[in-house]
Amino acid sequence: MRKVHLLILTVCMCGVIFGQNFIHDLQKETWNYYEEYTTQKFPAVIPGTIHTDLFRNNTIPNPYFGDNEKKLQWIDSKTWIYETYFDVSEQNFTSENIELVCEGLDTYADVYLNGNLIVQSNNMFIAWNIPIKNVIQSKNNHLKIKFHSTSKIANGLKDKLSYSLPEGERVFARKAQYHFGWDWGPKFISCGIWKPIYLKFWDNVQLNDVHVTNTKIKKKKSKLEFAINVTTTKAGKYTFSVNDKRMDFELLKGNQTITIPYTVPNPILWWCNGLGEPYLYDFRVSLSQNDVVMAEKSFKYGIRTIELIQEKDSIGTSFYFKINGEKVFIKGANYIPPDHFVPNISPITYRELVQQAKTANMNMLRVWGGGVYPDEEFLKACDENGILIWQDFMFACAMYPGDEAFIESVKTEVSQQVNRMKNHASIALWCGNNEIEEGWHNWGWQKSLGYTKADSTKVWNDYSRLFHHEIPAVLNRNLGERNHIYWPSSPSKGWGRKEAYTMGDVHYWGVWWGMQPFESYNDKVGRFVSEYGFQSVSNKNIWKEYIETDSLHMQSLQVKNHQKHPRGWETISTYMERDFPVPSTFEDYIYVSQLVQARGMKIAIEAHRKAMPNCMGTLYWQLNDSWPAVSWSTVEYSLQWKAAHYQVKRSYENVMVTADINKDKSVTIYGINDTKETIKGNITVTCMDFDGNIINEHQFNSLSELKPKTTTKLGLILDFIPENMDVKTCFFTIKFKNNHLEKEYIFYAVSPKELLLNREVDIEITQIDSNTISLSSNTLVKDLYLESNNVKFEDNYFDLVPKKLKLIKVNCYPNHLIIKYLNNITNTTKNTNLIEH
Repeated sequence: MRKVHLLILTVCMCGVIFGQNFIHDLQKETWNYYEEYTTQKFPAVIPGTIHTDLFRNNTIPNPYFGDNEKKLQWIDSKTWIYETYFDVSEQNFTSENIELVCEGLDTYADVYLNGNLIVQSNNMFIAWNIPIKNVIQSKNNHLKIKFHSTSKIANGLKDKLSYSLPEGERVFARKAQYHFGWDWGPKFISCGIWKPIYLKFWDNVQLNDVHVTNTKIKKKKSKLEFAINVTTTKAGKYTFSVNDKRMDFELLKGNQTITIPYTVPNPILWWCNGLGEPYLYDFRVSLSQNDVVMAEKSFKYGIRTIELIQEKDSIGTSFYFKINGEKVFIKGANYIPPDHFVPNISPITYRELVQQAKTANMNMLRVWGGGVYPDEEFLKACDENGILIWQDFMFACAMYPGDEAFIESVKTEVSQQVNRMKNHASIALWCGNNEIEEGWHNWGWQKSLGYTKADSTKVWNDYSRLFHHEIPAVLNRNLGERNHIYWPSSPSKGWGRKEAYTMGDVHYWGVWWGMQPFESYNDKVGRFVSEYGFQSVSNKNIWKEYIETDSLHMQSLQVKNHQKHPRGWETISTYMERDFPVPSTFEDYIYVSQLVQARGMKIAIEAHRKAMPNCMGTLYWQLNDSWPAVSWSTVEYSLQWKAAHYQVKRSYENVMVTADINKDKSVTIYGINDTKETIKGNITVTCMDFDGNIINEHQFNSLSELKPKTTTKLGLILDFIPENMDVKTCFFTIKFKNNHLEKEYIFYAVSPKELLLNREVDIEITQIDSNTISLSSNTLVKDLYLESNNVKFEDNYFDLVPKKLKLIKVNCYPNHLIIKYLNNITNTTKNTNLIEH
């Protein structure tokens, strides 16, 4: 039985609408905020949040500093009012249609214009488009938005139910769920105008939406269809243009959709990172009458097909993606909002994170369901960099209510968000929620909450209605049944069940939650592993910025407040004791914690990739942070890379070799090739002592062949490790080389803490040019870390092979270096003068 989800899609990144439509940006007006029933008003920044405005006006301390979080929980209990006054030009005031557009109000808000209540918001993810022609004035308009306490309203809704839902009041509020606190983030239940707010003036006709679909892709031509939705106040003849193609239509009064076919000759396809160029076409759609342009949208789009293949096989059921007919191994991470207060996030931050994913050889990011829907800048960056998106709807780790008001709000939310994102080539899959089905079946909610049989039936039926009926129906209406891929819940099976590793996707948390050793990753390989991970401590510079100097230690209440997992410190230390020396200073603990995380990521990713094609995807938890924290991120809040991100970059390379040392001391060699071409090369396996002396070496007699888009077992070397050899004093390398490519892989027979590393280390660092340094050493240097202000190192936290030069690219010349390495963890930080070449 073969189950195939096929999506043929183009991407549309919409620009501004102009012509006879006009936008009045209310963000540029003077805004104030104040607490209800008080008289003192303060300046506000729009978009923004109440917490950021309070901090900006020195009313509260930095929410992220120390343990200030605990002192600021009162903010959500208040009612906050935002207001502005504005005028409208005479020309705009006479427009036939005037609308107030609020793209995002967080969350329960009453909007008043000149004393008239014009809308009541109850969903952070819904944009409100409000006709105001009958209440607006030409001068001195007063816009007031009253934000009510989210927790008070949500608790009121919770108390109306005769039974409890997991996670309390948060599930009743259609608001970013992580605002209520998570095991990597703080609890700040904020409010405010968090997205753009403006007036829209238009006459006669408005261009609402453009939806581009691919009806057929062939080598010589691609057939597109542009579905253009418009609203007219007057029937008549209008001209629509798609680039240079013009078509006339007789439009009726009201809302309607016209379609225009368009052919692209010799189409250049959009590819994900690693398989080809993410090519984007420029397009312009305009609407005119009597040669006067009424409205216009400019955008880019990418032509590609995507399929999710689920078919029966010898293991169970496959789960893999095809791009343009090509099977692709998915490499990526889970993404969360890069700040707790979303308006703080700059376009540069979105682009930098996507670029960091691409640099680490990723081709997919999963937008996790407890955050917010992605910003347009994030979507554009993914389109341009070939990063596919697994898009969750914003539901996570709880059961949700099923009353009609809630369902209708969600349907509007889903419809708006799908329509906003639908044309991006990067969107690969829509997922109903994060971990809810697993939670229902495996986390004991029904027992802990004392459900009766009737309660359980009601809660499950509400879940099933929302995620198996209502959301799929909205997707079908907006995208068409064949033009999207929907997956109801991630994971499809819990990691404690056998089926989790034979079908669907799995979140494997035996490591960390189950306290199982990293080596269990080798045995627990699913068809598509969409979550797994391990925590580490952020770099010291973060702590110096957000923690008082005398509190920079693990027992500090300030530091503890930035570790949200109840057993986090204990778990990190347990795994550290298993595999690494445990340092005595906080700074060294940071360093070793990152090595622990990197080791876990390396074992997991290589296990998943060695299992290709049975396993066809690996998305670790998590790419980034929402605040300075101890967390599972590989890129910390400041966007600095942890050790694990450098390891991910190495472990996600398109072409790599790896090895297993077996119990009988034989060595199994694997070649991994994600490209579309067969790659041949020579392989040499070497065993050396820590001074660089060769103990044993094996060179394959013939060229090794790495087949495309699969993992190949290249050979088994018997009796490679001499019987009298102490494996604590040696290391191994594999070299794969041809005329165009050279790859080296370093591995060990024991854990890092068992290695008898030389403590006397002499590292020579030389400047080659302004963007290159070289490093060499007389002995093996394990996990060498380089640090210099404002310097970005192409590689870091690496093993330096003795008597071999290593070149590293840098963005600028590091005049002052701090180095750290595992050989002597109790005395490893020192200044090193660079020797000019």
